[in-house]
Amino acid sequence: MQHEMTYPKSATTKLALVLAAAATTLLCSTSLLAQNLIVTPGQKAVAEQVAQAGVPLTELAANAPDSYTVKSGDTLWAISGLFLKSAWRWPELWGMNLNDIRNPHRIFPGQRLVLERKDGRATLRLAGASADSPPTETIRVSPRTRFETVEDGALPTLKANLIEPFLAEPVIVDENSLLAAPRIVAALDGRVLLTNGDRAYARGQTGKPMLDAPGKQQEFRIFRNATPLRDPGSGEVLGYEAQYVGKAVLVRSETQQTSIDKDGKETSVVVPATIDIVGAKEEMRVGDRMLPEPARQLVSYTPRAPTGKVEGRIVSVYGSAVVNAAQNQVVAINRGTRDGMEVGYVLAILKDGERMIDKTDAARPVMKLPDERNGLLMVFRTFDRLSYALILDITDGVKVGDRLANPR
Repeated sequence: MQHEMTYPKSATTKLALVLAAAATTLLCSTSLLAQNLIVTPGQKAVAEQVAQAGVPLTELAANAPDSYTVKSGDTLWAISGLFLKSAWRWPELWGMNLNDIRNPHRIFPGQRLVLERKDGRATLRLAGASADSPPTETIRVSPRTRFETVEDGALPTLKANLIEPFLAEPVIVDENSLLAAPRIVAALDGRVLLTNGDRAYARGQTGKPMLDAPGKQQEFRIFRNATPLRDPGSGEVLGYEAQYVGKAVLVRSETQQTSIDKDGKETSVVVPATIDIVGAKEEMRVGDRMLPEPARQLVSYTPRAPTGKVEGRIVSVYGSAVVNAAQNQVVAINRGTRDGMEVGYVLAILKDGERMIDKTDAARPVMKLPDERNGLLMVFRTFDRLSYALILDITDGVKVGDRLANPR
């Protein structure tokens, strides 16, 4: 016989309210974490200035719509480019509707943006409810258990899938860090290639053995083929780009073992650390280097122009066998934190003007055509002397050596 537990109506109502409150608390905490995004004082000042009078009609995109309904899959970058000539000028877009949208990162699918033109200026307003919260609708809460992932529905600045792999996989290190990194020295049963689930052995450098930390699992990323990245102008090595191939965990520490040989002499031998491969992008082998797994960071991607003058060059195209990079590809540039580079900086890509003979001149002089803007990129990960950037807009192929400058 089956027994079904029932509750009085009042008890059921109370249970539903408790479940709803718990879900709301979880949603709010997750939203706050996901939307911990930066708005700099300078950007807010620009937005407040634009909010006073709007933007000149000349700054609008040629085909700016009278209204636009935000869709799932949109990004703030794309919406800014829809209304303005320069998508990186998003603080001005925010300023156009500052009264409605107090946080520019809180724009949700289903909301409608309306463009108004008057007296040579343009303003943007939100049709309907405030954009500080998602569109509201009636939700029925029933007292049953649900398991689902709670995500913030606000629009991202960029499509995260384009850059997420580069936040974990490629790494830029200096020569000393690379030489000091632990290395795989042997595999179980003499295997040549390693993959997920295999056991291997590793050693640190002299005086820095790999040691286990009691009560804490130590994870390592495994790299190979550290390629030197050289400045296109000077030829100087700015860093080494290591190729990510997998992940391992430390099982046992590296130790020294003492034994007595046949002549009765005491000898000491190295016992390498034991590691287990727990993730594989490619097969690993003896000689591959290991670096500690860094803590995950919540990074804000707020496209903006650099505050000072910037001049740089493209150093390499990541993971590409072709000469030219296309839109949504990642490149390394020869500017890093030492040069004041910051995550979110948008730079213009300049195409070198062609050198040619002036055939209209009897002296046939050599002339160089002016450099022309070829597109935009945004810095999303910085190192000491190098940075990774995503190509956002492009009119022609981008190649190593192309110059970078402020977007204006």
